[in-house]
Amino acid sequence: MRWTRSLITTLRDDPQEAEIDSHKLMLRAAMIRKLSGGLYTFLPLGLRALHKVERIVREEMDRAGALEILMPALQPTELWEQSGRLAAMGPNMFKLKDRAERTLALGPTHEEVVTDLLAREVNSYRQLPCTVYQIQTKFRDEIRPRFGLMRAKEFIMKDAYSFDVSLEAADASYQAMYDAYVRIFKRCGLRTKPVEADTGDIGGKWSHEFMVMAEAGEDGIVECPACAYAANQERAERRVPSPAMPATVVASALVREIPTPGARTIEQVAAFLKCPPAHLIKTLIYLADGKPLAALVAGDREVNEHKLKRALGCKRMELADDATVRKVTTAPVGFAGPVGLALPIYADFGLRGAMDRFTGANKADTHVAHVDLSRDVKITEFLDLSIVGAGDTCPRCDGTLRVARGIEVGHVFKLGTKYSEAFQAKVLNEKGQAETLVMGCYGIGVTRTLQAVIEQSRDKDGIVWPVSVAPYTVALLLLDPKDAAVTAAAEKLAQELEALGIDVLLDDREERPGVKFKDADLIGLPYRVVAGAKSLAKGGVEVKSRTSKESLLVPADQAAAKIAELVAAARQTLS
Repeated sequence: MRWTRSLITTLRDDPQEAEIDSHKLMLRAAMIRKLSGGLYTFLPLGLRALHKVERIVREEMDRAGALEILMPALQPTELWEQSGRLAAMGPNMFKLKDRAERTLALGPTHEEVVTDLLAREVNSYRQLPCTVYQIQTKFRDEIRPRFGLMRAKEFIMKDAYSFDVSLEAADASYQAMYDAYVRIFKRCGLRTKPVEADTGDIGGKWSHEFMVMAEAGEDGIVECPACAYAANQERAERRVPSPAMPATVVASALVREIPTPGARTIEQVAAFLKCPPAHLIKTLIYLADGKPLAALVAGDREVNEHKLKRALGCKRMELADDATVRKVTTAPVGFAGPVGLALPIYADFGLRGAMDRFTGANKADTHVAHVDLSRDVKITEFLDLSIVGAGDTCPRCDGTLRVARGIEVGHVFKLGTKYSEAFQAKVLNEKGQAETLVMGCYGIGVTRTLQAVIEQSRDKDGIVWPVSVAPYTVALLLLDPKDAAVTAAAEKLAQELEALGIDVLLDDREERPGVKFKDADLIGLPYRVVAGAKSLAKGGVEVKSRTSKESLLVPADQAAAKIAELVAAARQTLS
């Protein structure tokens, strides 16, 4: 392909709209262009790279025995009502009505559709195991689209779904997909870390996320350097701690009120009372499926709403509004406390045995001292409610946990029978008895994976593409396009490389060499070949890897074979 025919308009400066490096580079290197918030057009370079990621995904899904299908993007909302997820998805789901006033949704995922399909197509254990997948556009009405393709309203996902007749068989299907994901991301040139994860609105009993470790990542990853434990911060656990006691514990002192005018945040109250935040008990009022409850954590910790929602088995969990807080506590926000509160009260297990603490008094501008949870508060249940942080103790060993950032590129779930029961998806077993199908689901953000490659593989000059997903493998720089001999040599080499299955971008622009070198580094193709009058006079063309500072002078008639050798070696490292 010639540069002059390929619609590549690079940008010299970082676009103001871009917040992270990979987003900046995709725009500067003419991979994508923004249409509106969360909506992007793929230009030819970006689309070529996207197709290469899709090809790797397809090859590994097929290798794992999955069957490709294609389901409609438009879905009847009745299916989501049947699964009980319509309310849970809330405003994240795009909805519309057809001319018959029937409500439809643009699919954010396809568990309902695929379960409805397989419930009608599969009726015998002899048809199992069965795993189907698709690569398709998904839609989610993100409240704050950001970071380019990382959090967009429209994106491409590979979603797969396994169906089995037993838990043991479902575990085997899960492992097959897990192993396929390991191969996919390695072939894409990504260094990923599988971590335990929350199942979220999709449901199920167990899941793993595949994370690309990057400072720009939106997800917190908790990991233990002493063992293999790693989890998304939404899911992460910690060793049950002994409650931290104040320096002087007044175990027998009765609760007494303390005026705290204007102090409503933990930091303000701790400063006013001259005590560390850990000696306060934070009381937050939530609505669980519309019913109020209180969640208690130490003042220096935060409530993990995902854990609370999962522990209570509710569909919706949200902080109560100001009016609800005032109604159930008789106080404005910031002064809630558990003493005398007539609500279900769930406390973090780190507060078990806590005494001589400060809490809100359920009265404006007032707190109480000497609170003993076992004496003064009717706790409904102690749960693991805190967000795990650096310095906590590993739940699997005695190691100290640390927190890093990551980008989720893949997620595998053990769904169990959540959807198959809702859609009566059953088969007859060997004894002729009806068995409910056991399911798994497996997603890869294809467009997000593409950007994650750039976020992880770049330098100060531009993108550094792995050979497997680069839009072209070779950037062939024609430095003297008006020199017939140089042009002939460059075009001959391009033809030889294409014949060997190596795609080439021939930079035939009438531009200064410096501009071509800068653009070659920016778009980041794995190999740069320079054909100019000077190099040919020296006996050949200059061949340079994008990751190398040195170039090789290779005779023109041997260049194609040498480049093919380098490409084959690079591909081998990704297999």
